[in-house]
Amino acid sequence: MTIQGIGPLDPITKYNKTEKPEKAVKADKSDSINVSQEAKSKAEVYNTIELAKNADDIRWSRVEEVKRKLEDPNYLSEKVIEETASKIMDQFNL
Repeated sequence: MTIQGIGPLDPITKYNKTEKPEKAVKADKSDSINVSQEAKSKAEVYNTIELAKNADDIRWSRVEEVKRKLEDPNYLSEKVIEETASKIMDQFNL
């Protein structure tokens, strides 16, 4: 058995050495998101539906009349469909 020198005289001193903590690096504060056009249009439709649900001026008698007309196959002509589509487009400024 061979003995090769002795260990450090005070092994605790190497653990007692204090190091100054490094300064924290500031993170870049430029977070961003990209909202797709589809998401924007769905949000617009959702908001429109919510506005319609909360509206006070819904004439339920008129709604029922339109429902009855739409159930009648003779009412759905090409002219009626085009006029309805045109009015909807006008409401959305399209």
